[in-house]
Amino acid sequence: MYVVPPPQDSGSAAGGGGVGAGAMAPRTYQVWKGSNIFFLGGRLIFGPDVRSLALSVFLIAAPVAVFCVFVARKLMDDFSHHLGISIMVIAVVFTVYDLALLLLTSGRDPGIIPRNTHPPEPESFEGSTEVGGGQTPQLRLPRMKDVVVNGITVKIKYCDTCMLYRPPRCSHCSICNNCVERFDHHCPWVGQCIGLRNYRFFFMFVFSTTILCLYVFGFCWVYIKRIMDTEDKSIWKAMAKTPASIALIVYTFITVWFVGGLTVFHLYLISTNQTTYENFRYRYDRRANPYNRGVVENFKEIFFTSIHPSKNNFRARVPREPLGLQARSVGGGFVSPNMGKSAGDLEMGRKPVWAPEAGAGVVGDLERGLSNDVLNVKDGGLNGSDASPDLSRNIDLSHGVSADPAMPGSGVIHPRRSSWGRKSGSWEISPDVLALAAGVGDSNRVSSGGKNAGSQ
Repeated sequence: MYVVPPPQDSGSAAGGGGVGAGAMAPRTYQVWKGSNIFFLGGRLIFGPDVRSLALSVFLIAAPVAVFCVFVARKLMDDFSHHLGISIMVIAVVFTVYDLALLLLTSGRDPGIIPRNTHPPEPESFEGSTEVGGGQTPQLRLPRMKDVVVNGITVKIKYCDTCMLYRPPRCSHCSICNNCVERFDHHCPWVGQCIGLRNYRFFFMFVFSTTILCLYVFGFCWVYIKRIMDTEDKSIWKAMAKTPASIALIVYTFITVWFVGGLTVFHLYLISTNQTTYENFRYRYDRRANPYNRGVVENFKEIFFTSIHPSKNNFRARVPREPLGLQARSVGGGFVSPNMGKSAGDLEMGRKPVWAPEAGAGVVGDLERGLSNDVLNVKDGGLNGSDASPDLSRNIDLSHGVSADPAMPGSGVIHPRRSSWGRKSGSWEISPDVLALAAGVGDSNRVSSGGKNAGSQ
């Protein structure tokens, strides 16, 4: 897996010119945020469990090699008109075809949806829109949305990791850490997600593996029958003379139950236009399936339609963002659908970045710090009437605030750097903190005005 390279120095990038800076920009696969592993300069993409692919290749190629050496080679002399050599040729060609389907399934983009760099625009306020004290209400994205598919309402979910609303039939794979279109399942035997762009090859791989097992199984019995006929031996003595055939018969008999059962199951899924994920989770036998268009049309959709182009260009250069580019904020601040929940990330099993308890402590410390700063300024020589009606006019809110300790009577507030709000080498304060600062300023003005009125 490729590691994100360290950021280039701004001075060297500027001095290199436009062409040089573009040439030094990393490629998409080098800064990929998913758990995928890339080969051949981003031309092949695999899942994080790509090592299991070597095991799958061995489980296919090794039995065929034993078959060719100990069974097919012996049958070459028993059949005339080159029929014997065709048994070995068919086995080798079919094995190469099967392995090619395995690589097409495992080494291509299964239908990954690119992540958003920023959350989508919130559409509405959550809760009451009545706020006081100069505070701005926060915007929260709805967790679910309703879309209509073939006249049936389908719910789509917001993905906190990819910061997008997943299209219908899309799901987030917790192993590859990507949202995949028409997500079927993550197959550990091929080391890749099975989705919109590789499901066809996956089914063909499973089906061809089933045929290969039946082919080897059948000709092993043919070889035992030839020994019985030519040497006039019983079936047990014939089997004892070719232990390789017995081992292959047992191996293919066990294997065909797995790959054959998987083939039958996916034939059912294709005929009803379901995915494995939908079949185990939604149970369309209890509700209408909006994607089922009939058996013939369902098979045409899988095998006789063009494969959708990938939405990712893994070898493309990543454009560099300007230095100091701030994160986008909308209105009074953006709130994730999962923010404030005790549960972790539903897809990745991680805790949310923000929690109400932690946020309350930070906000409380900030409020106390701002109150002390304002009181220090007032005690140093300013009264309530001299205070500015808007703290944001005297405070550089992009750097935090503090009273100058060297000039206690000046009443001048100087900027200082804060330990919160740091992002990409710059400093920022969230809109929630700005609202708090405005609220603290209003409360201090009110209390100062009350004291002056009392003294008069």
